[in-house]
Amino acid sequence: MDDILISIIGIVLAVILMFIFPLMTMADRTDDISQLTAKVLTNEFVDDIRKNGKIEKDKYNQFIQNLGSTGNIYNIEIEVKVLDENPSRRATQISDTDLGKKVYYSVFNSQIEDTLNKNKEYYLKEGDIVTVSVKNINQTIAQQLKNFFYSVIGEEVYVIAASHGGIVLATGQ
Repeated sequence: MDDILISIIGIVLAVILMFIFPLMTMADRTDDISQLTAKVLTNEFVDDIRKNGKIEKDKYNQFIQNLGSTGNIYNIEIEVKVLDENPSRRATQISDTDLGKKVYYSVFNSQIEDTLNKNKEYYLKEGDIVTVSVKNINQTIAQQLKNFFYSVIGEEVYVIAASHGGIVLATGQ
């Protein structure tokens, strides 16, 4: 009876070592490649916006399509902090120490996408700040396997994320 139990344990360990461990390793490598791809695509997209001073609908759609080629579903957040041209005009109480400070107001995804759908381009000016964040919202195979074996990953955890931002260097148009 002891020999049968030891044989069963040996077979289970062999299956884990021969099939499941390599599968988990390959799934982790796939997530690493997706992470690198998301980071590179996000950096290129933001740098193009900073250099040209505009967000173009075609390039935005291409960015989304290229991210989708990793096989994951992403939540893309774009924030543009627009440099206010005349902050003292809007302020009701302004002191001498506040004059000359740069004041920004934020524009987010929905406003940018509305403008892109109407005009095909969203123009920025020199001094604006653009930030793009990308996070996967689906569970990858590596996450599913880790959940099954370790029970450590929660529902709100994402594996693949990238963020990049900077000051716009040229006024678009």
